[in-house]
Amino acid sequence: MKKTAIFYSFNTHKTAQVANKIKELWDGPIDEINVEKATDDQLKAYDNYILGVPTWFDGELPNYWDELVPAIEDMSFKGKTFAIFGNGDQKGYPENFGDGVGIMAELIEQQGGKVIGHTDIADYEFESSKAVKGDKFVGLLLDFENQARKTNSRIKEWVKQIANQMVS
Repeated sequence: MKKTAIFYSFNTHKTAQVANKIKELWDGPIDEINVEKATDDQLKAYDNYILGVPTWFDGELPNYWDELVPAIEDMSFKGKTFAIFGNGDQKGYPENFGDGVGIMAELIEQQGGKVIGHTDIADYEFESSKAVKGDKFVGLLLDFENQARKTNSRIKEWVKQIANQMVS
């Protein structure tokens, strides 16, 4: 059986809230890793990854993910599957909504990983996003500030989708 883990910062309220909802809905074993304390060995140990990557400031990775970029750039993720979720503010930061998800997806793909869990950009209002590829987001984008009432249903649909796409 392939091993699955969810990596996110245990110290981020909204991302942790989403991660907990994903774990509730997940059917099967899933390890929980605090990305702020993640080791290179943990980053290599799984077959399936769910990554919590919010966008900070003007379209940046959070510092705890940014600090792992050099290690990630030295790894091969060939044969590994990734699903990425993140929080953003499409009205407060419309020019870089959810960029963290897009930055991480590009990095993972450059290292040979397969990114799944693309979601529709319909029903969002923003100017640009590094998370957009074609007419989809490369992961699940959530906006607690402007669309909180849609969060739970978006998470449920996404978990069903990625569970079907992940290698078992």
